Amino acid sequence: MSTFTKFKMQEFCLQTIEELGFQKPTSIQEQVIPLVYKNSDIIGISQTGTGKTHAFLLPVMDRIDPKNNSVQAVITAPTRELATQIYNNAKLFTKYNSEIKVSLIVGGNDRQKTVNKLAVQPHVVIGTPGRIKDLSLDEQALKITTASTFIVDEADMTLEFGYLEDIDAVAGKMRDDLRMMVFSATIPQMLRPFLKKYMKSPVLVEIDDDKVTTENVEHILIATKHKNRYEVLKKIIESIDPYVCIIFANTRSDVASTTKKLREDGFKVGEIHGDLEPRERKQMMRRIQNNEYQFIVATDIAARGIDIDGVSHVINMEFPKEPDFYIHRSGRCGRGNYTGICYSMYDTTDEANLKVLERKGILFKNMTIKNGQFVDLGDRLKRNKRPKQQTELEKKVQSIIRKPKKVKPGYKKKRKREVEQVVRKQKRAMIQNDIADKRKKELVQLKRLRGMEKRINDYW
Repeated sequence: MSTFTKFKMQEFCLQTIEELGFQKPTSIQEQVIPLVYKNSDIIGISQTGTGKTHAFLLPVMDRIDPKNNSVQAVITAPTRELATQIYNNAKLFTKYNSEIKVSLIVGGNDRQKTVNKLAVQPHVVIGTPGRIKDLSLDEQALKITTASTFIVDEADMTLEFGYLEDIDAVAGKMRDDLRMMVFSATIPQMLRPFLKKYMKSPVLVEIDDDKVTTENVEHILIATKHKNRYEVLKKIIESIDPYVCIIFANTRSDVASTTKKLREDGFKVGEIHGDLEPRERKQMMRRIQNNEYQFIVATDIAARGIDIDGVSHVINMEFPKEPDFYIHRSGRCGRGNYTGICYSMYDTTDEANLKVLERKGILFKNMTIKNGQFVDLGDRLKRNKRPKQQTELEKKVQSIIRKPKKVKPGYKKKRKREVEQVVRKQKRAMIQNDIADKRKKELVQLKRLRGMEKRINDYW
């Protein structure tokens, strides 16, 4: 039996939960849902795969009044794909309550058709910030002033994509008693003035998601050792048999070139990046959702909330510039009760990022590929961890410095410092002696040359 019954939601919400197969609330759902019913402003910080979307959809849909034919909730997402995903989740609720009207408002659709549809105002509006601003403020077709709830999903991504001004313009035209919810993986400094402007004593809900990515996902490092990364990628691909594998690259051009090479080598590959035209992106997402591709090459835009069913493997062509983005990427696989494997190509320049991720609790296996098989190489830092061998000089110095009969706390550290100090002096003396010897040899050579010069002059 579902434990969602404790929230006392309407029957159509419980029916939706049952169809989704949810048994119990996730951590963020457990905390956010009661706060929504208390009319609190909420800042939710959580990573991908934590059930964030339904944390706000469930109580929002439950509180919609179908008899009130006006906009009651506005939800924004920074990309068409993310907005469409939220919309599809919201539409499932209307299967069990057909009186609730939900509209998707994104770019790439026929503008006039969208305006015509708004002749009857929806109860819930889901869309991208630019298009919502366009239809509500410029066209005056969407009446957002009636909405009591405003949700900004993936706020940090919204900021990155330059849509914060649009969000600001939309929020500025809404009710003074507006309830606002902002969900994000992080809260950048530049986002804080906006939050302060529109939110009243918001409740912070922060979910530690490191465990989400580590419990079901195996993290494997593959050292490139200055090899061609595409050749390493091919070796990985030929050694695995994924249901669906997402290959991440850091730039759009890298995605395009990797996709092209894989297709030339006979692989059926999809691609997701910002350079695709709206129609191409729509088509690509449809094909991906229809399981037409075993391999998908993508930029980080695909790591941020786009649900691709059945992802069993993730391959990083290189480490992302921000360590947190690694968590987003690896979080694409191993979702729910399934396991996943995340392969990452790396070199020595990635050590700083690796240490950050290891401190977060992620355990990496250091492996290589031999004859199509993954071979464990053990600790990648074992060379650095070897005990330092004493030089003959250090041994000699240590034997000279007498060990006192009675020792005080901190003796070992003090003795080590003393040894190091003496060694430094000895080394300095040796260097100075070497320099002196070199100078002597140079003077002898100079005298010899001058002697030869004098004998030649005397001869002539």
